[in-house]
Amino acid sequence: MKQDMILILDLGSDQNAQLAREIRALGVYSEIHPHDITLEELHALPNVKGIILNGGPNRVVDGVEIDVSKDIYNCEVPVLLADHKGDAPWPEDLEARKQALSNFIFGVCGAQANWNMENFIADQIELIRRQVGDKKVLLALSGGVDSSVVAALLIKAVGKQLTCVHVNHGLLRKGEPEQVVQVFRHEMDANLVYVDAVDRFLDKLAGVADPERKRKIIGEEFIRVFDEEARKLEGISFLGQGTIYPDIIESGTKTVKAVKSHHNVGGLPEDLDFELVEPLKMLFKDEVRACGKALGLPDNMVYRQPFPGPGLGVRCLGAITRDRLEALRESDAILREEFAKNGLEGKVWQYFTVVPDIKSVGVRDGKRADEWPAIIRAVNTVDAMTATVEDVPFALLQHITDRITHEVKGINRVLYDLTPKPTGTIEWE
Repeated sequence: MKQDMILILDLGSDQNAQLAREIRALGVYSEIHPHDITLEELHALPNVKGIILNGGPNRVVDGVEIDVSKDIYNCEVPVLLADHKGDAPWPEDLEARKQALSNFIFGVCGAQANWNMENFIADQIELIRRQVGDKKVLLALSGGVDSSVVAALLIKAVGKQLTCVHVNHGLLRKGEPEQVVQVFRHEMDANLVYVDAVDRFLDKLAGVADPERKRKIIGEEFIRVFDEEARKLEGISFLGQGTIYPDIIESGTKTVKAVKSHHNVGGLPEDLDFELVEPLKMLFKDEVRACGKALGLPDNMVYRQPFPGPGLGVRCLGAITRDRLEALRESDAILREEFAKNGLEGKVWQYFTVVPDIKSVGVRDGKRADEWPAIIRAVNTVDAMTATVEDVPFALLQHITDRITHEVKGINRVLYDLTPKPTGTIEWE
């Protein structure tokens, strides 16, 4: 393996992600793992040069203070304790913190600053080949950044052993199913199976308003579709997923409660005989994009708008109806078109519309009209853990409002969401 690794074990810290990024900023790869990692699991990780036991405010779970096994303390790898068992917490001063990390990583552990995307890709290709061997992989390919980068990695690693499945569940943005087929089947020469499952998904979601139930239904149905496709293809042993580290954090860890569940976190149903391949699960969003660039993916794919696995299902608030879903799709297309025309495409990290299941009184054609509002969200972020709101010119917001209210059936108001993350999340559900 080309990269040295510093292993962070979560002993209740709320700064694991920050710490991982600080270590990577020093040029050394880092991963975050649960406190109850076994010695066998530790030895399976490549090139671990040091271990940080990262304590913090969530150190008590079910009334018991958590700790690693004695085997971890006694392993031959250097161990640093931070805010654990009476040891000092990390310095608040950033320079002092950086110096403390440097002393441990380079001085005590002797790690090399060899973390970069080229080495990461080389390591992941080796790990994928070791895991997959000569067997076949099935990948859910939405066409978003995460699944696209995973597809590119898997194509480099195992070539035609990969089959990509694109499911049109009716919750994609305008024109996306057609674009996915064009890019991946015709331009990248991937094995691509297109599945039209619009009615299947929307029928399952009918009348379901709870956001967590919607996410679970969409996620479970995805798995069922892939299971069916795998049976048709014969010999599928692995399921590729574009899980990234913010997905894992927000879905909850052993020491931190969930913010919201992600359909690609938590493993697979017991009746599905697949093994997961998740080469991006320790990367943050900006690192995924850097990986895509290093893999040679086109800019319009690498910098494509982030899109959640459940698609427009998390932006059509409440129980999904086909008419409101179509209003959402059309309003979102107008927003994306106007942002591109006005130089905001590529400048703003994520922008989209949300249509809630409420109506307000408006006037259309001189008559009372009870219709939905469209809510515009435009945010910037580095790692998807925090986000700031884009200061969109008021004149542009007025123009977008005029277009949406006149061109989209069922929308009579447009609102702009000014809430950063936290206290809000990037998505509404």
